[in-house]
Amino acid sequence: MIRHFLKPVNALVAGYSFLKSSVTGKPDVMGMPVSVSMELTNNCNLNCPECYSGSGRMKRERGFMDIDLFKKVIKEMSPYLYNTNIYFQGEPMLHPLFFSFLSNSVNIHTTVSTNGHFLSEENSEKIVNSGLNKLIISLDGIDQVTYSSYRINGDVRTVIDGIKNVTIAKSKFNSAIIIEIQCLVNKLNEAQIPEIRDLAKSVRAQFRVKSMQITDKKDIGSWLPLKGRLARYKMKEGEYVIKSSLPDRCARLWFNPVITWDGKVIPCCFDKDAEYIMGDLKLDSFRDIWNGPKYRIFRKSILSCRNMIEICRNCSSGLRGVAT
Repeated sequence: MIRHFLKPVNALVAGYSFLKSSVTGKPDVMGMPVSVSMELTNNCNLNCPECYSGSGRMKRERGFMDIDLFKKVIKEMSPYLYNTNIYFQGEPMLHPLFFSFLSNSVNIHTTVSTNGHFLSEENSEKIVNSGLNKLIISLDGIDQVTYSSYRINGDVRTVIDGIKNVTIAKSKFNSAIIIEIQCLVNKLNEAQIPEIRDLAKSVRAQFRVKSMQITDKKDIGSWLPLKGRLARYKMKEGEYVIKSSLPDRCARLWFNPVITWDGKVIPCCFDKDAEYIMGDLKLDSFRDIWNGPKYRIFRKSILSCRNMIEICRNCSSGLRGVAT
């Protein structure tokens, strides 16, 4: 009975501590995160130019998460979690034990995001029968030229066939899995949004347009969509800046940490290269890291001068009227 109320009570306590911290400017953390993102691997089969993994700008070591580390994290955090995202950098389906990770997270609402190149008929049937709650499939163009302008080394036909494989499997096994087709919109593909939306509708999938995060400032002009609501950046005093006031607060530091493939705990999904490591799960428990001195110091800096932190300058938190 106590366990039944633990998640909602924890969520209320965490929410209260975030609001209190935002008002007072003093980091006060009570409770545990309600969501966590875990990186199965930072390897990828594509070479997307604005992705740290695909572009080759990533400096940290490449590898694959150990399944025992995953089990350890799930065991400690599952009493509090409402959601687990099994992806960060890289393509999660490249992990040789991908389906083992799914089977070890069946009691938590779980989401996977994939570039869609490994959705064979067999894999699609295994996915819809795995207990996975949501599958996000990236589709950034409807023809090969447009698609591969960003998804370098990708094949749009393979992705579209994969989408159909999953939707057929969902129907075949009467699965409740949510399928979402996500378009990372840029200048080259924004005109194709209606066609991608129609494809999603035809297979009864959800559709989401996501504004593009551009990690190299010199490339912003090349990718920035022409429609304002689709663009994450604006021109100000001769340079592109993010359309956010960057308020001195961020819920991610109270609700949604990220764990890299090698067990490093980092503050959020914008720390692509794990530059702000809060702790190592191979050495400490998550709770000790969550309440530890590095997290306290980082939260304090968020509450006082968020715009001075490099990873925060490209963050979608605080954006208004933009597809994020």
